[in-house]
Amino acid sequence: MSKRPVILKAESVHKSYRMGATRVNVLKGADLTVHEGEFVAVIGASGSGKSTFLHILGGLDRPDQGVVSFQDRDLNRMRAWELNRYRNETVGFVFQFYHLLDELNVLENVYLPAMVSRGIPGWLGVRRAAKARARGLLEQLSLCDRARHKPYQLSGGERQRVAIGRALMNEPRLLLADEPTGNLDSATGNGILNVFEQLNGMGQTIVMVTHDERVAQRAGRVITLTDGKVKR
Repeated sequence: MSKRPVILKAESVHKSYRMGATRVNVLKGADLTVHEGEFVAVIGASGSGKSTFLHILGGLDRPDQGVVSFQDRDLNRMRAWELNRYRNETVGFVFQFYHLLDELNVLENVYLPAMVSRGIPGWLGVRRAAKARARGLLEQLSLCDRARHKPYQLSGGERQRVAIGRALMNEPRLLLADEPTGNLDSATGNGILNVFEQLNGMGQTIVMVTHDERVAQRAGRVITLTDGKVKR
């Protein structure tokens, strides 16, 4: 794997939050190097900082200190529009609680990132192709018969597969998953992990955080986050 190019790198990342009069140090110099095409699991106990770390890798939050770079580009040096594009087009996010929009049907939830990235004028020119891609993703995820359903009409596993389709809509170079099986029973969660393995087999780079060692072992490489640092 080391022969593949480095796609994502975090160096000495620190992050703290103020809770009342107390400052809580969540990350205390965390490091991570991810090569293109890897499936990496970051495991840690609740409160270890793994979700915070993932959000920083995805540009949803900024570190107090340290550098996160995607293909040698420092996220902290990106202008606002560049960071927005990174979050929308370069990275796909999958969360524990899905974050689907109940007022939209399944197909609309999947192609939503394409609408957001282009705005109304740009969307009118690509909507046919975008909808076709969204339908293709639903077929890949065995959800064709659910395209017109609303998220609240789906099971937890189906909702998570819709969320994966949405994350893949803009063909991201990097997929970040935050406890993607944490809200599911073991059999359903196993199905989601099968999807991740299939995507990784097709070349998708994935970083997943989890507290469950059995889930982490499905990845190609496992690192442990303890006391705000990556355990060596």
